[in-house]
Amino acid sequence: MPSTYERGDSDGYRTIDRWEDGVGWLAHPAEDGQRASHAIRADGGVWLVDPLDAPGVDSLVADLGAVAGVLVLADYHTRDAAAFARRYDVPVTVPAWLSRVEDRVDAPVQRVGDSVAGFDLRRVRPLRAWRECVAYRERDGTLYVPDYLSSHPKFTVGDERLGLPSLSRLDPPRETFADCDPARILFGHGTGIFEGAPGALTDAVGGARARFPRALVWNLSGELRAMLGAVWD
Repeated sequence: MPSTYERGDSDGYRTIDRWEDGVGWLAHPAEDGQRASHAIRADGGVWLVDPLDAPGVDSLVADLGAVAGVLVLADYHTRDAAAFARRYDVPVTVPAWLSRVEDRVDAPVQRVGDSVAGFDLRRVRPLRAWRECVAYRERDGTLYVPDYLSSHPKFTVGDERLGLPSLSRLDPPRETFADCDPARILFGHGTGIFEGAPGALTDAVGGARARFPRALVWNLSGELRAMLGAVWD
């Protein structure tokens, strides 16, 4: 059985989520948690978002341009941010809202407010001890959600293309996504959605509460195992 999160060195990555201004990869394609990393081109260079290292990833990133920064958008997504920051001689950029990251990265940390690299940063707090920032760039419709939404089968029920954590379905943050018209939705776990993204988002958030009983039965135990694994990140 694959591990929820592989903590050793990567043997090789798998490319996901490729589009004109970005690319995603799975550093450990066989792990059950499907931690996804992204490189996104913005004004001034390329930003690495919640990245995990793997052999050959630098060449993948270089195809987009020079690295301008490393961005961590969830308390439990420090991953390999420090290694990339030292390699490219850039700081690890962290929204001021997050409290757990700075003590867990061995690299300079830069704090930002509600925007960075053309993205609006929106605060989400699924649980008391869990903070993250949703990033949305209106000009090209790029939406990135670290944990609160995912295409991972452990978060979806029925015909959903993306889902929420079971307990969060009782009070989904509709206001966070109300003005989003995404061309693509990228996740911190799982492959992104590039076709029919607005409809998938509306269906997931709008139907979250009604599907709570099914999610509780089918998904909660797996989510709890994933959460326990994440505390070691």
